[in-house]
Amino acid sequence: MPTQIRFLGVAAYEIITSQGKHILFDPYLDGNPGGVIKSTDLERVDLILVSHAAVDHLGDAYKIAQRTGAPVVCGGEVKQYLLAKGMPEKQIHASIWGVAIRVAGFKIQPVECHHWSQLRLPDGTFASGQPLGFVVEVDPGVRFYHYGDTALFSDLKLIGELYKPTIGCIGITNPPEILKTLVMAGELLSGEMNPQEGALAARWLGLETVLPCHYNDPDNEDVRQFNECLEEARARGERVPNSVVLRPGEVFTVQGE
Repeated sequence: MPTQIRFLGVAAYEIITSQGKHILFDPYLDGNPGGVIKSTDLERVDLILVSHAAVDHLGDAYKIAQRTGAPVVCGGEVKQYLLAKGMPEKQIHASIWGVAIRVAGFKIQPVECHHWSQLRLPDGTFASGQPLGFVVEVDPGVRFYHYGDTALFSDLKLIGELYKPTIGCIGITNPPEILKTLVMAGELLSGEMNPQEGALAARWLGLETVLPCHYNDPDNEDVRQFNECLEEARARGERVPNSVVLRPGEVFTVQGE
């Protein structure tokens, strides 16, 4: 059976391995105005990975882990939040860049992520920590990269060289239905990576397949520009990954070794 990768909106993905195990990344479901499923729709979850504490990434990790018993891999600030909510420490594995771990039978490589992460704990205090990217060998020959909301940085080349991700998600835009809920001075002009930067990141990582993300509706100018940047690079003779644009709920299958 091939590996199945289901896009759940924004940066949330469910991966079903060839052995039938279910892995969740950044499960922002119940509060997602463009989401297609709710957290209670997930019948089986074997592992949850949380890149950082932003609401559109941490999402429903606690509720899902509490209901299913799935272990959570995260950073220190998310661990403190989960502990404060009452989750047993033995269900959490906090990690940081460079420390390879094995949880629920999967080898997980946390990698550098240029972003920020903070949240309010149940007692009203704040916790902050280091956001994570991940490279996870979900099946033999299928190494999934989750970008964790990173900005562009040149050591993405090193991540590609060392850990050789074959498929990965790259954020290249912002969901307008979420942006309108934010209170701030001025306006956001791009996501953590704009389309040109995201296309460069995908090439630096050496991906075979790239999943542009951080949207709910893929019919937007940033996604079109991202694909145009890849095509321009291909026309210059550069090695370029295949871009797969998914709508929330759609599944992409990958054949491993």
